[in-house]
Amino acid sequence: MTSEQLSAYAGILLSLIFSYAPGLRQKFELFSSDQKRLIVTASLVITATLIFALDCLDAINVIACDRKGAFSLIGNIIAALIASQATYMITPKNGFSQLIRRQKNAPQVQITSEEG
Repeated sequence: MTSEQLSAYAGILLSLIFSYAPGLRQKFELFSSDQKRLIVTASLVITATLIFALDCLDAINVIACDRKGAFSLIGNIIAALIASQATYMITPKNGFSQLIRRQKNAPQVQITSEEG
């Protein structure tokens, strides 16, 4: 398995976790589409950077800790981003997600009572 394939699998897993993990899913649905993309991108970049740092500290042996490895890491991040976005697009959205979106976009109504 190549590091690009592993990164793509990580992107798929991250997308599925944000879409289906109880508790996390409800919180994630409260964000706008742009905010969700930013959260996923930041999560992938942080994870990739952590893996690179651990490799440089000889804690793991996944990617070369040199200039070539750093450029490879950028390709891996791009592969993970593509995989996570593709997964998000094709996974079914459950009723809870649609309800949250409707509630976010619904006009706010204030009820006042007139007492005589």
